[in-house]
Amino acid sequence: MAISSIGVGSGLKLDELLENLRTTEKKSLAVIQNRQIANTNKISAYGQLKSSLGELQSATKALSEDSFGAVKVTANSENIQITGKANAAPGQYVIKVDNLATRQTLTAAAHGSRDSAIGEGGKITVRLANGKEHTLDMKGKDTSLQGVMNAINADAELGMKATIINTGNPSEPYRLQLSAEATGEAASISTISVDGNDDLAAVLNVDASDPAASGFEQTKATNAKLTVNGIAITSQSNTLKNTIEGLEITLNKAGEDPINVEVAKDDGAALNAVKDYVAAYNKFNNAIRSLTAYNVDLKKGAALTGDSMAREAQNAMRDATLGFVPGEGQIRSMVGLGITVDPKTGDLQLDEKKLTEVLKTNMADVKNMFLGEQGIAGRVHAAADEFIKKGGRIDNVQEGAEKVGKRLQDQFDAADQRIENKIEAYRKQFVQLDVMINRMQGTSNYLSQQLSMLGNMNSNK
Repeated sequence: MAISSIGVGSGLKLDELLENLRTTEKKSLAVIQNRQIANTNKISAYGQLKSSLGELQSATKALSEDSFGAVKVTANSENIQITGKANAAPGQYVIKVDNLATRQTLTAAAHGSRDSAIGEGGKITVRLANGKEHTLDMKGKDTSLQGVMNAINADAELGMKATIINTGNPSEPYRLQLSAEATGEAASISTISVDGNDDLAAVLNVDASDPAASGFEQTKATNAKLTVNGIAITSQSNTLKNTIEGLEITLNKAGEDPINVEVAKDDGAALNAVKDYVAAYNKFNNAIRSLTAYNVDLKKGAALTGDSMAREAQNAMRDATLGFVPGEGQIRSMVGLGITVDPKTGDLQLDEKKLTEVLKTNMADVKNMFLGEQGIAGRVHAAADEFIKKGGRIDNVQEGAEKVGKRLQDQFDAADQRIENKIEAYRKQFVQLDVMINRMQGTSNYLSQQLSMLGNMNSNK
């Protein structure tokens, strides 16, 4: 008869025995599994190392020209906004804003429909006050007010933008309004002319010197006008760059009252940039310690304990940060800034009081130490790049570890299959044993019955 579970026929716990054999055999897979776990942890740790290096590299961006020699600009009015660059000279200024720069607008005569075609095709030529000229070809395009507006707004070379105003007039509610793209008189529209479409010409042709003759209304452009320490300034834009060297002035509102502006040296920007770099370096150093740590009590290392890549990255960042900077300046290393190394942890320790004093008295040397040709910022950025760039050293070791992971998985699958094959062979043998024992028990039972019958027959005689 068919036996659905081994051991049923014989009464032996062959199923349990087979599972115990499987469990015992699969213990040998633990070696491969442990190697897989260690390799996966290493791949993850390389990712953490790459991220930590990237953060340290990013911290060098704050060590910039704008940080060393930064200025602080204050003004006693919100009518202007001023930002300063490192080349701005400390000083005081009195600014009076007489007039803001504005854009010209030209509003065409009223029109009855925004969607009906106005003739066919044609070329629209726009000439600006600064002499620039550009032509928009309407061939094959929608010549309705809506279509003309869309075509104008899609052409960045025209120097103007368009919109449609709905006045609410029941018969002719739509007016096309054209605005110069930039502020100031030079950017204003001088003429608009249409060739090849008389109907469209009747709507758009205009000479800004006499807009009323074409049914247009005009709001003229104006230049910004201001005085700086009594000197008259005219600008096409409300944003003035280098009117005062190193300063960018944005005019928000005209006013009668003079505005007092003070430009002062700001060592705080450099101080914060250096402090932030020290913090980033220590964060990187802590990450290395964590990734390469060894627990003496557990006798167990971290993912990159003993890994040469982690130590090489740490050494590279330390050398780039702490190495002397060539040159003749008095400040040529971190020690000169009041930054020393903790001998136990390797972290940087900052004497903020000393750094503040050095920045106050010797900013040029500090700037050169970080930003010079062989300065710390450039060295750290370049050294980190060797490890974290695409196809760099960390990518290479990660790729190698991923190949190891694939080989380990192949080994695991092959070993697991060998075990399953062995267990299947055991199962077949157990089935045969079960059948054999079942038959033997059947024969034994038959013989016992026959002997019992013979005994009964003899006792009846």
